[in-house]
Amino acid sequence: MGKVYPAIDGRLRDFLLAQPVFFVATAPTEGHVNVSPKGMRGTFTVLDGRRVAYLDYTGSGVETIAHLRDNGRITLMFCAFEGPPTVVRLHGRGEAVRPEDPRFADLRRAFAPDHEQHGLRSIIVVDVERISDSCGFAVPLMQYVGERRLLTEWARRKSPEDLVAYRRTRNAASIDGLPALDEAIGSAHEGAPASI
Repeated sequence: MGKVYPAIDGRLRDFLLAQPVFFVATAPTEGHVNVSPKGMRGTFTVLDGRRVAYLDYTGSGVETIAHLRDNGRITLMFCAFEGPPTVVRLHGRGEAVRPEDPRFADLRRAFAPDHEQHGLRSIIVVDVERISDSCGFAVPLMQYVGERRLLTEWARRKSPEDLVAYRRTRNAASIDGLPALDEAIGSAHEGAPASI
């Protein structure tokens, strides 16, 4: 039987932080629904009982950022692939905080300082409105083998200018044509490691 929680407490927090993968769902007011898997341990954090955040790296798509600009709606889902069957969903309103935003440096400190900086596109912050779990009885048992390093290796082969150019051509709009990263984002410091 599912339960709704008033806040992300210690046990729930521990569960969320222990999962090696989670899923992000967003949808524009009109257009395609998007679901993205997110991995890389240490890229998700609980800021407080009703706020969470994750590091958003440069990638081939930009649906989450575009959808958040459109309406702010977001759901994060965490599944237990080992141990007791559990699914936790965090429904809320999100925002992409970019490196040029004055809040970025403080948010970045909420994550491990040694986590990859190069290629970091934004920090997605979610004000959680509903916290719930469900049984997860049909979620398969799977073994965690390890992290893929492909995304960070890809970004390391790019200069800061290469990353800016990539985002200009690949991250300007969603698949439905919604604006995601606008021209103000294309500054030269964009791909460079931020101070932490």
